[in-house]
Amino acid sequence: MDFTFTEEQQAAREAAQAVLSGVSPDGVPSPVLSRGPVAEDFDRALWRRLAAADLLSLTVAGEYGGAGLGPIALCLVLREAGQVLARVPLLESGATALALSTHGGPAGAAILPALGRGELVATVASSGRTGHDAAELAVGARPVAGAGWVLDGVQTAVPWAQCADVLVIPAQIADGHTGDRADGHADSHGDSHGDGHGDGRSVLGIVPRDHPGVGLAGQVSTNGERYAEVRLDSVGLDDTQVVTVEGAWGRLRELLTVGTCALALGVGTAVCRMTSAYTGKREQFGFPLATFQAVAVQAADRYIDLRAMEATLWQAAWRLESGAGGPLPAAADLAVAKVWASEGVRRAVQTAQHLHGGFGADTEYALHRYHAWAKQLELSLGPAAAHEEALGDLLAAHAPDDH
Repeated sequence: MDFTFTEEQQAAREAAQAVLSGVSPDGVPSPVLSRGPVAEDFDRALWRRLAAADLLSLTVAGEYGGAGLGPIALCLVLREAGQVLARVPLLESGATALALSTHGGPAGAAILPALGRGELVATVASSGRTGHDAAELAVGARPVAGAGWVLDGVQTAVPWAQCADVLVIPAQIADGHTGDRADGHADSHGDSHGDGHGDGRSVLGIVPRDHPGVGLAGQVSTNGERYAEVRLDSVGLDDTQVVTVEGAWGRLRELLTVGTCALALGVGTAVCRMTSAYTGKREQFGFPLATFQAVAVQAADRYIDLRAMEATLWQAAWRLESGAGGPLPAAADLAVAKVWASEGVRRAVQTAQHLHGGFGADTEYALHRYHAWAKQLELSLGPAAAHEEALGDLLAAHAPDDH
């Protein structure tokens, strides 16, 4: 097993470290002390620095002015961002740029250069209507002959939707529409498969935030950031605003999932580092806490969690980047990585709170903010139980035939 990164990937990580080195996790009010969101906008100054360092164009294909790097480089940068709780839509923007570079078609080509320059900010609706169902089922997409598409539905918990320029909305082609036209776009006529979801195909709407028919209702995430419920009421889009390439949403969802694992690894790494520093200098009975066996055992367990989170993350990212085969599809590696990310980051912050004692609850100390981010990442794109169920389904579907 070789986890050596390429020179380009290492350069991306080093550039991220340089840009993020001055970011303070306590740069905004505490989510515990804020009745509403901790800030009305994401960190625009940091966003400009990321753009200046070409980190926003990292996953944009070369023909659109980017570096053309893949999921591994994106995860390396996101791990660094997670360590400082960077308040920017780096995950959503980077995953969108990478997915549209390979699956975006004309709709992707129209926005990729501006995405890479940081002039256009994109966010993604990935939680569906409730956060428990597939996101594409929350919105229906109806092709209209000669007039593009019409989208209707509701997506909840869309990160920084009020601040983004475009909302990337997954939607399922409505019942009775196949989505196939002679020109390669969707048609308004077709045979229903009787499942209530047309032929089960999904599209991606590239929806301007202020587009007619788009309504935003404010929400606050677990980590105190500004989210929104997005309502689409007969939102009309032309063909240049809809990605119809098969597999586009599936690819974007995979990238969001592995990127969430990278953020969780960054959060867990920072928390364990904080805990190590605290227990190394805090004394009881004249000895540092770190010298007590019970403390050392708990710290060792969290170290094991971090290493497992890291190994499963790079395995999943490598499968996505290389397209390598295996006894199970890449979705299984993603499920394993998300299980470890969700449970590992949760255990890391819980142990940190325990070993910090009352000091861990001090709102002038950053640990409580990491705890809030950890809980947000634990549940984003599905908690561990959901991915364990998905993994079980994959194992059952690919079980050897004994007959």
